[in-house]
Amino acid sequence: MLRTKAIRKIFLTTLTLFILLTVFTITNYNNDNDNVLRTNLEIEDIAGLKTNVIYLLNDEGLLVQDRVLLDGSSVEEKIEKLLINLTEGSTGSFADGLSKVIPKGTVVNNVMVGNKYVTIDFSKELLNVSEEKEKSMITAIVYSVMDLDDFLGVSILVEGKSLEEYPNSKEKINKILDKSIGINKNYDITSFNNINKVVIYYLENINDNLYYVPVTKYVNDDREKVNIIVEELASSYIYESNLMSFLNSNVSLIEYEEKDNIMSLNFNDYLFDGNDKVLEEVLYSIAYSVFDNYDVSMVSFEVNGEIVNHIDKNNK
Repeated sequence: MLRTKAIRKIFLTTLTLFILLTVFTITNYNNDNDNVLRTNLEIEDIAGLKTNVIYLLNDEGLLVQDRVLLDGSSVEEKIEKLLINLTEGSTGSFADGLSKVIPKGTVVNNVMVGNKYVTIDFSKELLNVSEEKEKSMITAIVYSVMDLDDFLGVSILVEGKSLEEYPNSKEKINKILDKSIGINKNYDITSFNNINKVVIYYLENINDNLYYVPVTKYVNDDREKVNIIVEELASSYIYESNLMSFLNSNVSLIEYEEKDNIMSLNFNDYLFDGNDKVLEEVLYSIAYSVFDNYDVSMVSFEVNGEIVNHIDKNNK
């Protein structure tokens, strides 16, 4: 049994290195300035291996969406591998400028999945997180795990006991966490009345690669969230100088419809770039934002009533 596992591990490691080398060669040959998402999709196309989302910390203290190749025959094993990749000192490596958030030496004691809820039991080393990183750590764990599958919530234990407060600030934590906790929070409010919470996905250039950065914005704006998403992504002003959007400032959302688990968005001609195409970065920034704000499985893009593209949540 041990020999079989060892052979399997060696095979997977060798296969992964071969795939990465192949993708690197293809990317250099094409000379396309493709982003990280495209690179990972190429890995999936070449080998039929699906990458999964993971959230890492950038130099500005924001959680950034990256992708990782997970080895595991069960969802519990994949969650454990995902959490190991989030742990400082683990073997998995990511781009310079992105760092892991779980303290070094932390062990995943157990992972339990049932009725779409995940319970994770960590060793006591989890409590060694600094006050500066503790909220980012919890958010990265929750968002990374929930993006792995269609989970409803995550519970965090330490040595078998519920983590009921942040280790340093002692601020209370709910026993069941989900994406409603927010990520990279930004408060743009002048009143505590009519507060709308909207998640918007921007982009950041790190070492000439593009990464998606979700921001939970709190605004005094009672409009439909999809209108806020489009307006914010088309704005020439973004509150963080390192964040960007490729959506044309002249774009207009003519109409939208949520029906049969599909969000249809109809834009004017400015959705296109100069070559009558819709940039991948535009499609995914909007689609990711919609998926985090609406319970839909697909976003359909139209220009003047003509369908030009779509993004499926299950293949994002």
